[in-house]
Amino acid sequence: MAKKKGKKLLWSAILVMVLFGGGSIYYISSNENESEATEDPYVTAEMGTIVEKALAVGTIEPENEIAVKSQLSGVVSAIYAEAGDYVRKGDPLIEVSPDPTPLELAEAKRNLERIKIEENNLTKELSRMEQLLSKKLVSQQEYDQLNQRHGDVEVRLQIANERLQLLESGRIKMGDVVIESVIRAPIDGYILEELVNVGEPVVPLTSYQEGTPLMTIAEMDNLLFKGTVDEIDIGKIEIGMPVELKVGALPKDVVRGRVSHISLKAIDQENATVFPIEIAITETNGATLRAGYSANADIIIEKMENTLTIPERVITMRDGKAFIEVPGNEPGSRVEKEIEVGMSDAITVAVTEGLEDGEKVLEKPVKELTVR
Repeated sequence: MAKKKGKKLLWSAILVMVLFGGGSIYYISSNENESEATEDPYVTAEMGTIVEKALAVGTIEPENEIAVKSQLSGVVSAIYAEAGDYVRKGDPLIEVSPDPTPLELAEAKRNLERIKIEENNLTKELSRMEQLLSKKLVSQQEYDQLNQRHGDVEVRLQIANERLQLLESGRIKMGDVVIESVIRAPIDGYILEELVNVGEPVVPLTSYQEGTPLMTIAEMDNLLFKGTVDEIDIGKIEIGMPVELKVGALPKDVVRGRVSHISLKAIDQENATVFPIEIAITETNGATLRAGYSANADIIIEKMENTLTIPERVITMRDGKAFIEVPGNEPGSRVEKEIEVGMSDAITVAVTEGLEDGEKVLEKPVKELTVR
């Protein structure tokens, strides 16, 4: 009997100890959770880098892009190079076969025949005039006038003959200049676009008309970013500022450049006033850039490294001064503190005075919305 009582007392003591220990743990945990729950959210001041940037939006383009055109009218009869091909200066690109109308061809032949007849008559007359001059039956002035008329007719005859050759064969040689129906590459470079197909008509390039673009060709060694910057930022940008380019088609590649041109005149774009700029690409880091890639350019206006930073959202501006709130001595209390701030990137701001590295800064209290 005594043994049973002893066992009951032992189990009772163990039960009391378990209940007391569990209660203590629950009390401590509750106090800790309550303490944590009552602590306001905060951020920590830390050393970092702040970069002030201006955004430019545009595309990657060759520095020198040429539209290839023909000096002859006709029809495209052959294409010797395609878009993407690399060609050397003088390589054949396109052949334009003359395609005169029957009326144009007939007029050219008749005009040549008429001028030949006129030239033959003047040659005979000039020969008679020389004989008369030798006998002093005509004046030197009369002879000179006839000789000038003969020279003019010879020039017209040459022009008429060249025009007929162009209409018939598409090739003539004028001194050291050869005009032919085969259009050749004007520079070394890559063909960017084919703008015509075989069988399409070609309008020639002249002093009074632009002519039909046949191809575009460009050197891809020297590339530019051409884009626009908002008028708010243009006053901060200077020639030579470093730039980081983000190419949409190459999200993992880092491309760098420098501002090379800033337009003096603004343009209107989608109801906004912007300024065109150009950025010379200096480092591709192995990336293959193509003409027409869309890109955003971050123009580095100013950069501060190893400076104390906090998020801009925790700062309150009042009367031109900056204030933050830090934890007070009492739990849950807040103390306002004035600080001196420097450069900002609209997310993070540099703190120049009034705060130490690692110091806590309280977030602003969340305001509850009340519905009436």
